[in-house]
Amino acid sequence: MNAHHQRIHGALASLLALGLAAASTGALAQKAQTEKCAGIVKAGQNDCGTSKSACAGTSTVDRDPEAWIYVAKGSCARIAGGTVTNKPENVHGGAAAAGAAKKG
Repeated sequence: MNAHHQRIHGALASLLALGLAAASTGALAQKAQTEKCAGIVKAGQNDCGTSKSACAGTSTVDRDPEAWIYVAKGSCARIAGGTVTNKPENVHGGAAAAGAAKKG
């Protein structure tokens, strides 16, 4: 591999690293400025599990009272049917994770 190719590969690797770093800080900032809002989600559009489903995108009915999505902090209460939730089953892995947490 010649020096020209090495510089190109190095530049691409740097761009990739910068993109990943920017994406991770954005995700951290998003979590701090959001809340879990249940009861407003379309079927199949939930962000994580419930007591009835194990992961994101698996809710089967619109406006399931347990299915939630992240919304901007302070906006859930302004949405008809929206309820801020922090129930144990509303964690990554849904019912399976909640059951494991209770056992441990």
